[in-house]
Amino acid sequence: MRRAVTSCASCLAWGLTYAQGVCLACYNFAAPRHAQLPGECAACHRWERLKHGYCRLCWCQARADRAVLAETARSAVLLAPYLRNIRHYQLFLADLDRRRAKPRTIERRRGAKGRPLKPPPAPVTRPVTGWIQPPLFDAGPRVYRYSRIDLRSGPAPDNPWLAWALHVAHSTGEARGWRPEIRRAIQRVLVMLLANHVEGEQIRVSDFQRILARQSTNLDLVVEILSTMGVVVGDRPAPLESWLDTKIAILAPAIGRDVLQWARVLRDGGPRTRARHPETVRGYVAAVVPALAGWSTRHHLREIVRDDVIAYLATVSGHARQTATSALRSLFGWAKRTNLIFRNPTARISNPHVPDGIWQPLRPDELAEAVAAAITPQARLFLVLAAVHAARPSQIRALHLDDVDLPARRITISGHDRPLDDLTYQVLIGWLEHRRSRWPNTANPHLLVSKETALHHGPVSHALILNLRRLAGNLERLRIDRQLDEAIVTGGDPLHLAAVFGISEGTAIRYATNARILLRGPTEPNR
Repeated sequence: MRRAVTSCASCLAWGLTYAQGVCLACYNFAAPRHAQLPGECAACHRWERLKHGYCRLCWCQARADRAVLAETARSAVLLAPYLRNIRHYQLFLADLDRRRAKPRTIERRRGAKGRPLKPPPAPVTRPVTGWIQPPLFDAGPRVYRYSRIDLRSGPAPDNPWLAWALHVAHSTGEARGWRPEIRRAIQRVLVMLLANHVEGEQIRVSDFQRILARQSTNLDLVVEILSTMGVVVGDRPAPLESWLDTKIAILAPAIGRDVLQWARVLRDGGPRTRARHPETVRGYVAAVVPALAGWSTRHHLREIVRDDVIAYLATVSGHARQTATSALRSLFGWAKRTNLIFRNPTARISNPHVPDGIWQPLRPDELAEAVAAAITPQARLFLVLAAVHAARPSQIRALHLDDVDLPARRITISGHDRPLDDLTYQVLIGWLEHRRSRWPNTANPHLLVSKETALHHGPVSHALILNLRRLAGNLERLRIDRQLDEAIVTGGDPLHLAAVFGISEGTAIRYATNARILLRGPTEPNR
């Protein structure tokens, strides 16, 4: 996210601005759960995001007027009278009006009246019950009410299923190093769901999904605990379902129905088809939709002939044509196997060969832009591992703490042992210090963790990867530039590249060939 020091476009405060040129407070104020749709402010008559009819600038001015006119700090709680009487505005600096609680003057006491902490839930197992009467019909969605029950101040409701759930949550939290606030949030949700639970009842995720979203509680953790108990029905929409509906909405109904079924087979797999990665499904669907949109004047896939496919593929080139050819062959091959069409129009249409381009080294200003964009400890670690050790983002995400040997100055990336240079060593030390101070109790074995993955044992998601997509020196180009630079320095020796970076022989030969072409003379850049 780009940052700049300028005037906020919404509250006019001077300070650090983020997306859309607004400060952090205005960015959060515009969140759907906090504000209404944009409209005209009742006080300043500007077109802004509103909260009860007033923009954030007017709310800030009303709070300032209350502090000046009120006799005491708590004599005026409501801001509505001050909102209606705003006649001027006092500009301010952004992010300086954060209200914080007064610091403690005495040490915090643990437990009520200084008593020790409450003991953990008793170890229990699945409740043993007799025969049950299954429900004859579905009673419909159940309404749950979120209650702020704190088990530190009183006992939990007497229910054996709730006692079992609390024990499972406590054991999982101990094994993964959950923070106290995470444990209390999970306990409150379990009390809400299982206080009146009976044998044979199944809890639907859709019944409490929105409640957890409003309370900012991790839904996956609750579903995992309920799945361990076997009392949950996972009725959440399948991945990519909403994206697929939006993507195929422009197609003819019959063609869109078949494309949706084909995409689901790609995503979930079939009797003789393996499930594909979600990104592969996205790429295939995005590649065939433009072609099918032009053919939507027909009513079915069986009306598309070979000449139509060849004419469309002639309009695209390079890697886009490779992807479109593979996607169309997959679609019509599936349609032929399922007897939706009589003849496959993509038969004997080969995938064109795209020659490898000649990569050029990155310029110093492009490298400087990438370095300037890495402002967080994890971003600097991504940057250094890609630019110095030529590591892919997936390899960086998969790194474990055991792969880093600081005393011996070694690091293992995808099974390939490499020495640690001084720059990588210092960046690793900075990240590990940040990791220890931010998540001291996490049991996640991965080197990189986030606020979500600190609660379990999986790697971080793609969203945590340093976003350099708009820059010439993105992570992939930094990785390529590092291997290309090594090839140029060594005179295009493929054996040296394979030994240093642990790449395949074919990849090493391509980098060596690229380096020899650059050493012979200048070429046109391929970016």
